[in-house]
Amino acid sequence: MTLMPNLKPYDKSALVEIDVFKNPPESWWSTVTDVVAKPFEVVADFAFDNPVGAAVTKAISGIVSLLNDGASWTVRTSAVLEEYRDDGHSTVTTLKNIQELDLEQADRTVGYLGAKYKSLAFGEGAGAGALGAPGIAIDIPALVGLSLRAVNEYATYYGFDVALESERMFAMQILSAASAPSVAAKQVALAELSRVAVMIAQRKTWAVLQRLVAAQMVKKIAEALGIRLTKAKLAQVVPVAGALVGGGFNAWYVGSVTEAAYLLYRERFLMEKYGPEIAVPVRK
Repeated sequence: MTLMPNLKPYDKSALVEIDVFKNPPESWWSTVTDVVAKPFEVVADFAFDNPVGAAVTKAISGIVSLLNDGASWTVRTSAVLEEYRDDGHSTVTTLKNIQELDLEQADRTVGYLGAKYKSLAFGEGAGAGALGAPGIAIDIPALVGLSLRAVNEYATYYGFDVALESERMFAMQILSAASAPSVAAKQVALAELSRVAVMIAQRKTWAVLQRLVAAQMVKKIAEALGIRLTKAKLAQVVPVAGALVGGGFNAWYVGSVTEAAYLLYRERFLMEKYGPEIAVPVRK
C-alpha cells in the first residue's frame, strides 16, 4: 500500500488497519472455516428449497429497507454533536465540523460504541433464542435493525448525514459485506463498497450512484442478507441451547458489522481530509 507523504502518523496507522481488513493475509483458519461451513450451507439450502423458505426470504427482504430507514431516523445527530462538544470540541455544531477534526480526536469520541451494540445484540439474541424456532421470526428483524442502527450511528459519529439516500445505500452495503459467507465473497462486497465510497467522496450525484448500484441490487442485497441470517439461525431451533447460540451468534455478527463500519467510515473520514485517492484498494 502506497501512503501519501503528508499523512499524520495516526492516520497512516489507521490506513494500515483498513488495509489488513480489506486484504487479510491467507491463513489456515479462513480455509478451515470455509470448509466447516460448507455442510451447513448445503443443509440450509435444502431446508430453504420449499415454499416456506421462499416465504421467509421474501418477508425478510421486504422489511430490510424499511429497517434501514428506521435505523437512520432513530440516530440523534444533535446528541452526537453534543457529545463532541462535551469532549472539548466547542466548534462542532454540524456534521461537517466533525470532519474538520483529526481522526484521532473523532476516534476518542466514538470510544467503545461497538461494545455497546454487541452487548445489546447478545441480550436480544439470548431472549429470542430461548423461544427456539418461533424466536427466529422475532430475532432476525431485531438483529438486522440493531445492526443497521449501529452502522448509521458510526456514520453520524464520523460526520456523514444518514438522511441522504447515498448514505443509506452505503449502510446497507456494509451489512451485506459483513454477512458474506466466505472471505472471497466479502472481498467482492468490499470492492463494491470502495467504488461507492470513492464516488461519494467525488460528490457524484444520487442519480449517478443509482446507476452504479441499481435499486434491483439493493433488493438482491436484502434477499441475500435474509437468506444468510436465517440459515445461520437454524442451529437456534433447539430451545435449551437456543439462548446461548442465539446470543453468541448475534454478538459475533454485530461485532463483524461494527468492525466493518468502524474501519470503513474512518477510511471515508480520511478521504474527506486527503482526497479520494487515499482509498485503500481491494487487491484480491
